[in-house]
Amino acid sequence: MKARKLPLIFPTASFARLLFVVSAMWYAASSQNSAAIYLLLFVLTAVFLVSIPHTLINLAGVTIRLESAKPAFAGDEVSLPVEMMNTSRTTRYGIELVLSEANKTRERIDYIPREKAARLTLRFRVRQRGEHKIGTLCLTSAYPLGFIRVEKKFAPSQTYLVYPKPAGDPRLPASLSRSPDNRPQVDIGEGDDFAGVRAYVPGESQRHIDWKAVARGQPLMTKQFAATAEGSIHLDFSLVPSNDVEARLSQLALWVIEAERARRPYGLRLPGAEILPAIGPTHFHRCLQALSLFRSTEHE
Repeated sequence: MKARKLPLIFPTASFARLLFVVSAMWYAASSQNSAAIYLLLFVLTAVFLVSIPHTLINLAGVTIRLESAKPAFAGDEVSLPVEMMNTSRTTRYGIELVLSEANKTRERIDYIPREKAARLTLRFRVRQRGEHKIGTLCLTSAYPLGFIRVEKKFAPSQTYLVYPKPAGDPRLPASLSRSPDNRPQVDIGEGDDFAGVRAYVPGESQRHIDWKAVARGQPLMTKQFAATAEGSIHLDFSLVPSNDVEARLSQLALWVIEAERARRPYGLRLPGAEILPAIGPTHFHRCLQALSLFRSTEHE
């Protein structure tokens, strides 16, 4: 990713302190006509001047490449993986990556070897559902002496999704279809008979997590139990008992999570759109994406 503009240079608090010290030394040297103070003053000024090109060069050849940010639920953290590449023939030191639009979230890399790359992850919390554009990214460094700070800005075009925050009644609505022979079907639900485990779905209730497996160092898994199900269920926006659009979307998001956890085929009905019943990760994220991108004007 190319920088949007030429590098910017800013003085730091250390520069202000240096300026005060230099001014005091100049006054002392001129009032006392001291050669030693003049010599120390010139050495200090020379060190400062020499540090300026080193600071500018420290960001030369450094660029970034963004990876896709995984969807998150409103109120949770978005993780944005970033690869910082050093294409120069010299090691770069003390570089920070700042995401200015996310409360100036920042991560620091102590050094990047020549012609190598370093990986880091920016994490920031999001409050609103929908599709969001990644804000301006800044590479910044004050190496080696910290008297000035250099910035390179990048304007990525990537976006990320934020799903509605799951909230409401976790009990699934009554199913609207039955098996072909009009008899209840045995499915994975809330019964008493243990029926195995599956991978944990972010955002679902933690009361069914297999914590003993977590204590043994295994990844998060959700316990499943055999129950009698009434076939596929239809999660209908118009039937959610609320007048608030966001509350309805939060309830539907919770039902999508609970239906996926229970392994019950579920469909989603929104004003102007319908997703037929199915289960699985692809269907799960498709339904949540539809909820994320829903426009309230569609309901009017």
